[in-house]
Amino acid sequence: MALTAAESPVISVIIDDLGDNWRAAQRAVELPGQLTYAILPQTPYAVQIAHLVHNRGKEVMLHQPMQSIYDKALGPGGLTLNMTQAEFLRILRNNLTALPHISGVNNHMGSLLTRNPRQMKWFMDELKDHQGLYLVDSRTTEESVMPALAREAGLKSVVDRDIFLDTRRHPDAIRKQFIRGLQRAKSNGSAILIAHPYPETLRILADLLPTLQREGVKLVPVSETVRYQKKKREQLWQASLSHSQKGAKSLKQ
Repeated sequence: MALTAAESPVISVIIDDLGDNWRAAQRAVELPGQLTYAILPQTPYAVQIAHLVHNRGKEVMLHQPMQSIYDKALGPGGLTLNMTQAEFLRILRNNLTALPHISGVNNHMGSLLTRNPRQMKWFMDELKDHQGLYLVDSRTTEESVMPALAREAGLKSVVDRDIFLDTRRHPDAIRKQFIRGLQRAKSNGSAILIAHPYPETLRILADLLPTLQREGVKLVPVSETVRYQKKKREQLWQASLSHSQKGAKSLKQ
């Protein structure tokens, strides 16, 4: 979908892994602009951070822990392959209802769970009952079936993460990833970046976020990027349908 002259590319930045460290969360929320904050369930400061983010007029996400191929510790509220459907849904429902102000969900880890259709179908069926929530696939594996099953279940507000900012915590590496994200937004119309509340990351973001305006890119909550990408998919589908109808008409002639 081409941008009109009145539109600007949009970029969203998610700060992941919040909930265990109050001071780090405070510093993250103080960053300028409409960032989005993904909070781990059942962590000591989860509810307090959610209220802080909401009171600052910013967006809250549930950062849902999911089993990884490396079997890393999930912490409380995690979802695993060996759970029964009843246990899986009980934990997920509790996480969704216990954290206030959430607008969406993304996965914490999940390189194992997100590639398994049965558990992802359970996940999508539950999200359908929580109207208005969007879903971001953190894309911890290229084999994730999350977006495909979300759309199959009728969830249209689903997007993929584009860039991880701080897989390497060196300031130069973080800066380079931010520039990649900026270029992605300019070429595609939108981009979603995921970062963590590391001191290095917060310093780089404090420096670079104010430069977005002069770059002609708008920093927006994830919900706005989700709407943009949904509109783009719908326009591409309509264009494809129109092309198919014209082809069929031509064949009849």
